[in-house]
Amino acid sequence: MVLSIAHLYYLVGAILALTAAMTLADRRHPRRYSSALFWGLYAVVFLVGDQLPPVWVGVGAIAMALIAGFGGVGVGHHAARSVAEYAASAKRLGNKLFVPALAIPLLTMIGTLSASHLKIASVPLLDPKNTTLVSLGIGCVVALALACWLTRETPAQGIRESRRLTDALGWALVLPQMLGMLGLVFSDAGVGKAVAYITTSYINMDVRFFAVAVYVVGMALFTVIMGNGFAAFPVMTGGVGVPVLVGVFHGDPAVMAAVGMLSGYCGTLMTPMAANFNIVPAALLELPDKNAVIRVQVPTALVLLTVNVFLLNFLMFR
Repeated sequence: MVLSIAHLYYLVGAILALTAAMTLADRRHPRRYSSALFWGLYAVVFLVGDQLPPVWVGVGAIAMALIAGFGGVGVGHHAARSVAEYAASAKRLGNKLFVPALAIPLLTMIGTLSASHLKIASVPLLDPKNTTLVSLGIGCVVALALACWLTRETPAQGIRESRRLTDALGWALVLPQMLGMLGLVFSDAGVGKAVAYITTSYINMDVRFFAVAVYVVGMALFTVIMGNGFAAFPVMTGGVGVPVLVGVFHGDPAVMAAVGMLSGYCGTLMTPMAANFNIVPAALLELPDKNAVIRVQVPTALVLLTVNVFLLNFLMFR
């Protein structure tokens, strides 16, 4: 049997379904019904989303947005351990705690690089089109097994901890997927063409360096607005990257894509819209300033963005 991306979706959907069921069973949860519905709808997308009419998936996404927008996603009751118990566990395990975490990227890399050799009777064991994501899923399962072995806990405790972290992240957990969809919507709505019209009308795009700067800075700005580099990419690439940098100046599209996404990530460092990266860590660390992470990252992001302009200008047109 070939392990495909669908199996990873089923795994994620099953965990979300368990989270929804545990939330519904938590009588001390202040918003257990609306929260359970939110996570249940998200689970459906992964479990049977490909079998549903697109319009129903869209209705589910709108329902999730409304639930989150009206404060329907809350934090449930979780039995917390004492400081002494945490200290004793940390002392017993020491640096072994890093083994499960490091196993995930290690197995992902091994699976990705060796996928072409993992075959039985010429049938690949991993989906050739999604080897990295499938390998990531395998790495996560193995990491869970290692964590259970090291901590002497059961997989059920792992699911409980998964729910606790999901509650801590809240609706921000779904932002990457939602914003990725937004990028496609923007692209289909012709935002890229509008960007191309505005830039060519008000900026001298006949100068290559100006065109490069517009693309790089535009990737960062659209990422700041939408909170996701993947959402900004089709807009700026369709509006400036392909028609101008590739079509007019005959640049290398591979270099454009790589540096363009890196520029988008600079925008990620500077926006509260990337809540799962910038706002959630501040909340988990109980920082008094919810924008503290962003304030620290802005100087680095601006320096990298400036470097990206010159990198793209020199590397794309060699």
